[in-house]
Amino acid sequence: MQPIKLLLSNDDGVHAEGLATLADAVKDLGEIQVVAPDRNRSGASNSLTLDRPLNPQQLSNGFWSVDGTPTDCVHLAVGGLFGGQPDLVLSGINHGANLGDDVLYSGTVAAATEGRFLGLPALAFSLAGSNHLATAAQVVRKLLQVFLHNPEALKLPARSLLNINIPDVPAFALKGYKITRLGHRGRGNQPVEVLNPAGQKRYWIAPPGDALEAGPGTDFHAIHQGYVSITPLQFDMTRHESLEQVEAWLNSYN
Repeated sequence: MQPIKLLLSNDDGVHAEGLATLADAVKDLGEIQVVAPDRNRSGASNSLTLDRPLNPQQLSNGFWSVDGTPTDCVHLAVGGLFGGQPDLVLSGINHGANLGDDVLYSGTVAAATEGRFLGLPALAFSLAGSNHLATAAQVVRKLLQVFLHNPEALKLPARSLLNINIPDVPAFALKGYKITRLGHRGRGNQPVEVLNPAGQKRYWIAPPGDALEAGPGTDFHAIHQGYVSITPLQFDMTRHESLEQVEAWLNSYN
């Protein structure tokens, strides 16, 4: 039996500790290939670089660095640019949670999404903090071993993937695993105004809002209670329940 081929990427950049931790956690479970942005691209979402060519470079540790987005990285890798076709995409380990509405902006989730769009199963991993990467590594290994034991069970519908968030606690403090739905955040803060050395106004995007819908069953609640949150995501953004309503609205003007 051929070893599974794992494509690893992230949005924190090719030099991020979380990516190195991910690679170290799974290196004995399959053949790994690491392709990641050359710098932090958090918040890049599913953007592709279309206004210039990309310049991949292989680093001394064997990782590939790409001067583009997480989506660019997975697109190039699955397209065979670096040789071989992966069997599974792993994105992360992100420094910070990707809960609720975060998934719309997250480059970590976007890397997994691109893999899924291209026909591969995909998992996105985020640590809800930055202190206990060893805990996240244990979770990654356990879930990958579950996948290797029964890969048929993870044949999710097209345009769907798993978003996995891990509490930032020592491994012994984990309560277990919860299958969750996305919660929702409240409105974020106002942009933060600063002045550059010339006295001109510039603006930082403020941090996201606090959890607004975070009750039992949500990813926010699971993390708060000390559980690993596993959320199946789908990227058919059609609101099917509204099709008849919108059609009736349009027909009312005919």
